[in-house]
Amino acid sequence: MITDINNNPIRDSIIKDGYVVIDGLIPTESFQKLIEACDRAVDRARRGDWQYRRLVGTQFPPWKEGTDVWGVQHLMHPDLGESEFAEWYGSDQLQNAVCDLLGTTRPELQLELFNLLINPRDSDFDLTWHRDTVPAEATEEEEAKILTESHYGTQWNTALYQDECLYVVPQSHRRVRTEREREITIHDPKSHEMPNMLKVVLKPGQTVFYDNNILHRAAYNKANKRATLHACMGTIAGGDHRAKSLFQHGLGWMSSPEFKDSLPASLTQSYKNTLDMAESAGLTKMEAAPIH
Repeated sequence: MITDINNNPIRDSIIKDGYVVIDGLIPTESFQKLIEACDRAVDRARRGDWQYRRLVGTQFPPWKEGTDVWGVQHLMHPDLGESEFAEWYGSDQLQNAVCDLLGTTRPELQLELFNLLINPRDSDFDLTWHRDTVPAEATEEEEAKILTESHYGTQWNTALYQDECLYVVPQSHRRVRTEREREITIHDPKSHEMPNMLKVVLKPGQTVFYDNNILHRAAYNKANKRATLHACMGTIAGGDHRAKSLFQHGLGWMSSPEFKDSLPASLTQSYKNTLDMAESAGLTKMEAAPIH
């Protein structure tokens, strides 16, 4: 059983609070290698040599306008040539934690997204308060219905440097918004006055897993160096439930022989599961229209 930084079982914590912080998911021998790989990826993105990047001014894909970078996409892309990312994504420590959180086994895991969140160079940047699968304008009835649906996956941030960017409202992941929360998410979505909000502070090497329906936002400060590994995994229990939200990021490159050949053995089955999901969803090109 894996426990969080407060020595509680991680599955209990994420069910109760909607998020959980864990130590020790990066092997000691991998830490410096990941920092160096991130430095190279960030340099390429900022120079414009890597087209898959998140640009200040746009929160969701597609990211096509601007030059100030707040994220680097597709860290496992074979053209990036940084094998350390896939090695860590397939590591025992990480996959065992995901299995604990999802109540599943490693053969049932599904390879999904792996990106990098960084500090912009030119300007601070705020993301809005949101839930990943609940539109801000959803009625209470629509919101309640969506919140009953299983995710069949989890997502996380793993900090390589001190990270104080993420804000959450604990225990908001299983209930409809209050009147004040609804007002903020619709009319003042970058508010710093959300009731009961909590800043998630990560020390280097710590990971926060969070339910994507928790009320959350992020604030990017150009002055503080950030390199935070941002990724997700799913489980085959959801069938093709996760397909559209994943493939809106344009994952056609994952169908290439080069990508398959670049993966460590630890990701062979989870990659096959992703291909099966794409086929089931009728999205064999692994691309879908943006959902926001």
